[in-house]
Amino acid sequence: MPSLRETKNRIKTVKNTEKITKAMKMVAASKLRRAQDAVTKPRGFAAKLQELISSLALLAETASVETHPLLIDRPAKKAAMLIALTSDRGLCGALNSSVVRMVQRFVVDQEEVFSRIDVSAIGKKGFEGLSRLGFPIAERYEPPDKIYDLAFAKTIAEEMCDKFLGHQYDAVFLVFNHFKSAITQEVVVEQLLPVIRKPVEEQPIDFIYEPGQMALLDALVPRHFSTRLYQAFLESFASEQGARMTAMDNATRNAKEMNEKLTLQYNRARQAAITKELMEIIGGAEAL
Repeated sequence: MPSLRETKNRIKTVKNTEKITKAMKMVAASKLRRAQDAVTKPRGFAAKLQELISSLALLAETASVETHPLLIDRPAKKAAMLIALTSDRGLCGALNSSVVRMVQRFVVDQEEVFSRIDVSAIGKKGFEGLSRLGFPIAERYEPPDKIYDLAFAKTIAEEMCDKFLGHQYDAVFLVFNHFKSAITQEVVVEQLLPVIRKPVEEQPIDFIYEPGQMALLDALVPRHFSTRLYQAFLESFASEQGARMTAMDNATRNAKEMNEKLTLQYNRARQAAITKELMEIIGGAEAL
């Protein structure tokens, strides 16, 4: 049975924890509002860009023109790159551990398809989690700022495109948290290379392109890669803030409940101590 002083110190600690978690929840909620706006803005552009690439690729095939190399699905799949996108900070529930588990599952499921799967990490938590499990990290990317930017995504995209064109990898995949709402995040695996073409329901109109269809594909396909990667950065950042807000809300609620239990325990112990002291005084008076 803890003493009154120990119980009082525990109550004080729990109250301070409740204040800290409540403040962290408010900070995460503020960041989440900005992150939600940032997530929704590029979605339309990315969808239209993919639609344009699909139309150009279909027209090129119809005209018996060679398909862009970043769109070719190679039949012989030897090596693949799997990029795990996580956060640099914790206190966001199972957000990062879910990505690590998805990497494990993907490697097991695809080991018969690819002879080698290399794993790269974007984010401190993903790197630490994968390293603990014994995964050799091929590349560790560290963003220059706290919030990812398009230039960072473009750098990774150019490197991956060069390795794909050099046949170092036959496919590039990305594991990240897709943002659905403030309380819902879904871990997804998305193929970045070769670029998946969106199904075209109708035959696209064959416009006159300047400088040409293949020249446009040379410019648009790498841009689509970097845009999709940047979109994943925004999705992951918004998911992180939503998960942290939920985790801090649960922590605040748990601290409040613990504080109530400890306060009740303290009051009972104090009442028992007072009763015992009164009984000793009464017993001493009767003895006299």
